[in-house]
Amino acid sequence: MKVLVTGSSGLIGSEAVEHFDRQGHEVTGVDNNMRRVFFGPTGDTLWNLERLKRTTKRFTHASVDIRDRALIEELFRTQRFDLIVHCAAQPSHDKARDIPLLDFEINALGTVNLLEATRQHSPEAVFVFLSTNKVYGDAPNEIPLKELEKRYDYARLEDYDGIDETCRIDRTLHSLLGASKAAADLVAQEYGRYFKMRVGILRGGCLTGPSHSGVELHGFLSYLVKVTLSGGTYSVFGHKGKQVRDNIHSYDVVRAIEEFAASPRPGEVYNLGGGRENSISMLEAIERIEQMSGKQLTWRYVEEARKGDHICYISNLGKFKKDYPNWKITRGLDAILEEIIASERQQLK
Repeated sequence: MKVLVTGSSGLIGSEAVEHFDRQGHEVTGVDNNMRRVFFGPTGDTLWNLERLKRTTKRFTHASVDIRDRALIEELFRTQRFDLIVHCAAQPSHDKARDIPLLDFEINALGTVNLLEATRQHSPEAVFVFLSTNKVYGDAPNEIPLKELEKRYDYARLEDYDGIDETCRIDRTLHSLLGASKAAADLVAQEYGRYFKMRVGILRGGCLTGPSHSGVELHGFLSYLVKVTLSGGTYSVFGHKGKQVRDNIHSYDVVRAIEEFAASPRPGEVYNLGGGRENSISMLEAIERIEQMSGKQLTWRYVEEARKGDHICYISNLGKFKKDYPNWKITRGLDAILEEIIASERQQLK
């Protein structure tokens, strides 16, 4: 099988490269290190690219910008792919405000370029798009909440398993990132439904793991571990530090991609996160990482929350588990944090 992975030096992209390479597939990775452009030297992913070159056998890297339609078309014309895993994105909720045109070009236009190239040159391929729960905007905040000592949680029993795919994506405040990803999400659905292509959309919660180049504007657990170990100051934005996220390891994301690719459902949308078992609030995460690392975090509280931010977001995994019963979460929160702490310690040496 020939696999194309965009954003191949990033968290999910690199996990996908390694996974499919281990299985003996030929993997082409597209990544032009835009994360460094967005976030500066701390966001640089070249370390991860070098790691992939050392650890893989059938991986080829191409420094291609997905906004460049001619280059993308040439890549698809010269190679026929069986699976496209589209992870490349401008991923930051806050950064998008400063670069709205660049954000939209990468997230929306780049996605259309890839979908159309697939339609023209590899129409039978499976195309998996890594979307985000930010497409729901702040609509999840309308669900009644209860305030506990260290976290917010859903007040009603029927919401216990979290947000499902029926949550609306319009008439809500998204952030510009949420809007550009929602545009890409809808276009991806349309290529699946209108053109009957084998396109799937995975709306990620907090995706995490040891290969994350975490920065303040993106990469919650990774950046929190980095600051705890390096001795910097961490900023907690609003909601008393009780905001909740569910976290999923990059391996479990790639396993979901693999399951969808084996039995694709054209144009289907799935929420994908760690679920309730892997949910944690900011206050709880700080406490857990301090205990596990033996280091004390210096942090400050900023009263103003991020615009359009979720107060409590847990992904309801029921739909994906029903359609793909062989898939499950294999990495719990402690295992995830142990991996991130070990990886960060290695990089700090």
